[in-house]
Amino acid sequence: MPDLDLDQLYFAIVDGNAKAAAAVTQEAVAADVDPQLLLTDYMIPAMDEVGAKFEANECFVPELLISARAMKASMEVIRPLLLGKAVEPAGRVVVATVQGDLHDIGKNLVATMLEGGGFQIVDIGTDVSPDKLADAVATHQPQLIALSALLTTTLPSMKRMIDRLAADGLRGGVKVMIGGAPVTQDFADEIGADGYSDNAAGAVNLARQLMAAAA
Repeated sequence: MPDLDLDQLYFAIVDGNAKAAAAVTQEAVAADVDPQLLLTDYMIPAMDEVGAKFEANECFVPELLISARAMKASMEVIRPLLLGKAVEPAGRVVVATVQGDLHDIGKNLVATMLEGGGFQIVDIGTDVSPDKLADAVATHQPQLIALSALLTTTLPSMKRMIDRLAADGLRGGVKVMIGGAPVTQDFADEIGADGYSDNAAGAVNLARQLMAAAA
């Protein structure tokens, strides 16, 4: 493997070069590099770097999106191999946009950033009812739930979702994190959410903190 520079994968993701990221990943897989090593030593650190730059205002949403797209291109190459190895994820997260809200850009970005952080994602879509969320939690048994809302009018849906989980006896086993333009820390505290982030990069750090607290 003398000509294979895996650092190129790191920089392709940081730079948002999806084509290069996928190409280097394919070369590495062909050279029998452990896909778990690619994920933990190059891909996740690259997204952590992008997230740190975003939080420091050194890059912005468009750059975050193209880096997330590059990460996704690499993940598409190694995901089947990771599934075959039964690699233990950092945690399982059910991701949803709440009932009454069809916006998915923020949800999708958070999902991609979380996947880039090593989490297994179960994306149940937009306009998700409390019933659908409860069913997903019962079926997939995640450690975390990430709820998104863009419309102020749909904020009450977040509380109904949390209340439904409690009513079904599912709340104790899962941490709920929320976000979206109208969401605040005060609102998160008010409805009994476990955490709040105002951006996708912060959501990864929050997810790791919640997982550590639950361990």
